[in-house]
Amino acid sequence: MSTHEDTRRAWDEANRKHVREDAALLEEARTARLLPVEESLLMPLLSGARVLHPQSGHGLDDHALLRLGAASVHGLDYSPTAVGAAARRAQELGAACTYEVAELPATGLPAGGADLVYTGKGALIWLEDLPAWAAEMHRLLRPGGHLFLLEAHPLIPLWDWDPAEARVRRDRSYFAASHVNDTFPAGGATEHQRTLAQLVMCVLDAGFELLHLAEHPEPFWMPEDEDPAAAWDGRLPNTISLLARRG
Repeated sequence: MSTHEDTRRAWDEANRKHVREDAALLEEARTARLLPVEESLLMPLLSGARVLHPQSGHGLDDHALLRLGAASVHGLDYSPTAVGAAARRAQELGAACTYEVAELPATGLPAGGADLVYTGKGALIWLEDLPAWAAEMHRLLRPGGHLFLLEAHPLIPLWDWDPAEARVRRDRSYFAASHVNDTFPAGGATEHQRTLAQLVMCVLDAGFELLHLAEHPEPFWMPEDEDPAAAWDGRLPNTISLLARRG
C-alpha cells in the first residue's frame, strides 16, 4: 500500500471516533465557538460569507463560522466517514453546511466561488503537495477573498510530550520532509512536514498577500486523560495563525 493510501486509511479510521461520539458532537455543534484568535481575525470577514473548509473533519468549526455570520460553509474531506458524519449533524441541526468527499488539491469546484477558505488544526500534515493545494485555494477564492489557517506550529513534531520536562525528540528533525506519527489520530501513518518559511513562501508563491502571521504558545488540541506536556507551559510555540488575501 502506498504512503498516500496509508494516510487516507489512518484518517478515515480516526474519523470513526466521530461517528461513535456522534451524540456528544451534536451537542457541541449547537454551541461551538472558534478560538479567540480566530474570532478576532475572522469576525470582520464573515458577514454573509461563502466559506470553503478543506480538510473539514468533524465539522464543528463550520457551525461556529455560521454563528459568527457566515452565510454558508462547504466542507471537503477525503474521508467518507468524516463527510457522512458531518453531513448528518448539519442536517439534524438545519445548518447551512454541505459536505463532499474530495481529493485535494483537485477539488473539481468552480473558480471564484468562495469568499473565505478556512482550514487547519492538524490538516496540512495530511497534504503531500502543498504548493498545488495553495494554488487550488487561490483558484477557488474570488479576487479579494481570504485564506485563513490556524495550524500546528511546524516545530510541533519535535516536542516530546513528557509532562515533566520540555524536550526535543532525538528521532525527529525540523528539516525532515516527513515523519511517522505514533500518536492519535495518525496511528503510524506518514505525515508531511514543512518549516514555517516553507509554509509562508508556499502561500506567497500561490499569489496571496500575507496580512497576518503569528505564533502562539497554546496548543489547539490536547489528548484526553493525559497530563499536560511541559512543551505547553507557555515557553515554546505550538500554534500559528495566518491570514492572506487573494489579489
